[in-house]
This record gives sequence, structure tokens and C-alpha cells, in this order.
Amino acid sequence: MTEPREDSPSGLAAFEDSLDYVTVTVGGQLLGLPIGRVQDVFIATRITPVPLAPYEIVGLINLRGRVVTAICMRRRMRHADTGAVPTGTEEHELTAVGLEQAGEAFALIVDAVGEVMRLSRTTFEPVPIHLDRAWAAIAKGVHRLDDRLLVVIDVDAVLNIELPIAA
Repeated sequence: MTEPREDSPSGLAAFEDSLDYVTVTVGGQLLGLPIGRVQDVFIATRITPVPLAPYEIVGLINLRGRVVTAICMRRRMRHADTGAVPTGTEEHELTAVGLEQAGEAFALIVDAVGEVMRLSRTTFEPVPIHLDRAWAAIAKGVHRLDDRLLVVIDVDAVLNIELPIAA
């Protein structure tokens, strides 16, 4: 059995020239989350609302004994809210992607989780100038796929939510 050469397309060089994403869908748009930032994918059934929280933060989730801040990606991207966010004693099944930043746990509530996609760095493009401002503020760039656009999400920007200042 021969090992692939580092300079061959199937070798180490090709692996290093690729970007891996967990794909999610929000409002019909395909988004890519860098795979290195994704901790887990789970179903959230109960979210405890947080009074006076920013609009994007829909509440807190108890995930295996850990308190996780839930952020609705529809709200974060300024899409119409479906109103399906469970609160209090209501129970709905919502798809969530678990992330961490600075030791804090977050869950991005999305419409659906797709597949893991490996794309070439050569197909990565900067954020188009015509992309909606709310989207451009949380995007790192895009990949043009055969039939659609994959918007690569800047996880740090998504989690950087302005908190209201106390009076």
C-alpha cells in the first residue's frame, strides 16, 4: 500500500488547503460554522427566559447540568421570528448547536443542521458588498456552491451581543 505524497491532491497538502464547516440552515439560507468551534449538536426542549435580555438571547438551557445561553439565529440575523421558541413550561423541539467562548457555553438555535462540508480554501471569497448589513456583520466570507451560497459565520461576531446599559 502506498502512502499519498504530501504534494498530491489526496495528501496532506490537500487537507491543509481545505476548510471544514458544520452546515446549518436559518430562514432558508445555508450557513457554515467552522467545525473547530462547534462543541455539539442537540435538541433543546425547554428554554428559561431571561428578563430584560437582549432580543437575540431567548433564554437559558440546562444542558447536562451546565447553564447555556441560547441565541436565536433568526433573531440575530434579523429574520422573521417563527415564535416557536419554548419558554417556561412549554416544550418544543428546537435544533441547537453548542459553542464555547471564553469558558462560557452558548447554543445557537437554528432551523436545521445539515452535513459537515469540506471546501477548498481557493473557493473562499470575502463578504459580498450587497449582503444584508445584519448578515455582513456576522459573516467571515462565502463559498459559492453549485446551487447556492454558503455564508461562513464569524462565531465571535455572533456571540458579541451588545448588552443594555443599566440606568
